[in-house]
Amino acid sequence: MQRTVAVLGGGVSGLAACYYLARSPQAPKVILLEGSSRLGGWIHSTRAEDGAVFEHGPRGIRPAGAMGKNTLLMVSELGLEPDVLPVCGDHPASKNRYLYVGGALHKLPSGIGGILRTVPPFTRPLLWSGLKELMAPRGSETDESIHAFVRRRFGHELADIVIDCLCRGVFAGDCRTLSMRSCFPALFQAERTHRSVILGMVLGGGKSIPVDSPLIRRAKKERWSQWSLRSGLEALPEALVDFLKHRGVEIHCDASVKRLERTAAGRWQIALEDGAVEADHVISALPAKALAASLPSWAEPLRQELLAIPAVSVGVVNLQYKGVELPVTGFGHLVPSFEDSSVLGIVYDSVAFPEQDGSQGPAVRLTVMLGGAWFTPALGDPDTVSDATLESRARAAVKEQLGVSAEPSRTIVKVHKACIPQYTLGHWKHIETISSYLDSQKLPFSLVGASYEGVSVNDCIFGARNAVAKLLGTPSRGL
Repeated sequence: MQRTVAVLGGGVSGLAACYYLARSPQAPKVILLEGSSRLGGWIHSTRAEDGAVFEHGPRGIRPAGAMGKNTLLMVSELGLEPDVLPVCGDHPASKNRYLYVGGALHKLPSGIGGILRTVPPFTRPLLWSGLKELMAPRGSETDESIHAFVRRRFGHELADIVIDCLCRGVFAGDCRTLSMRSCFPALFQAERTHRSVILGMVLGGGKSIPVDSPLIRRAKKERWSQWSLRSGLEALPEALVDFLKHRGVEIHCDASVKRLERTAAGRWQIALEDGAVEADHVISALPAKALAASLPSWAEPLRQELLAIPAVSVGVVNLQYKGVELPVTGFGHLVPSFEDSSVLGIVYDSVAFPEQDGSQGPAVRLTVMLGGAWFTPALGDPDTVSDATLESRARAAVKEQLGVSAEPSRTIVKVHKACIPQYTLGHWKHIETISSYLDSQKLPFSLVGASYEGVSVNDCIFGARNAVAKLLGTPSRGL
């Protein structure tokens, strides 16, 4: 009799899990349960009538490393290759990234010249930070905040300015509370193995998986820094949904999971608002706290670990302007928390992807990211804050930081509540305890998604691939 696997959550992690299950030679019956009325999760694109594209979630995917290659392979398999928009290595959006410090934009140093001389907002050449790192002793802590790690190895300026900005850009989080071990495991391990992060990155190399495709080779040859899709990144989950429908995967939207229980026969019974679904195995792609709310009382140890994984909310304001010019050309800029805690950064979407400007002629499209770990003190409660408040803050930031005071021709405001999990100090212990609990109880249950081992789109897809490989007992590369 064919096994049934239920996948909870129809974001990119859940869709990817269904994809790898459906492609397997021994594919089980797959049922996807999504609580909302749309699939794709935080990947969400608005396509205007004139062809302009506005991203409310991720806007570009990095092609680098094993995980980046894995996503490119999926893109090729789904037939999306003709729609890929790459940002090549010589493009201004690859070379130019800015920080807004002291009321001014500063280009991040690139190339040997930028490292050898003093470049604002730094007070001495970054070469000294590199020399300090090469001489610093190996740390002894089992975990450390990102800020403490970088300050100890590279000095306070890099920690206070660059790393503060980086963590706001990647995690919408505070580098003083985020875990180095969980957020940047390769760098944490490089120090452990080679005593130096720089030496470790030079000598260690990364994980590689034996995947290859013309698209992967092209990305390497052209030194892509990121890529998108012509009609927006939501085309990726849309293509996954089309694939799953053709493979007979049962897809249910507006099917919020209320309760999980085990039957006498050892199967899962998944209670929904109206009715129930039974499955032999469950793959949860729900956020940790949402999953915790649906667990049975006997799984209290698991519930407690899941509740220990917090998440932050982000306000995303898309703005389009006609007839204006930006003072700089690049990917965008980040803002350190000491400069303005409410504004995480501004992405110059029209620079990286002018193909998405629409048919109305040249336009400037910007995305202002607000809040994150600072949302409530800086902007108010994410549940009650008004669109007008967020739009006003975003427009003020664009005026102050980019000198653009014109009226936008189009504005879209979204509040993504609890959208980015925070890997705080000790996160690795929660993951180990969760894994040990599932193993010791011999539960037919898998966890995938951004709550656990990586928040990027690449992480989510790769994690789903590995979970399915483990479930089906196949090598990951054989999927």
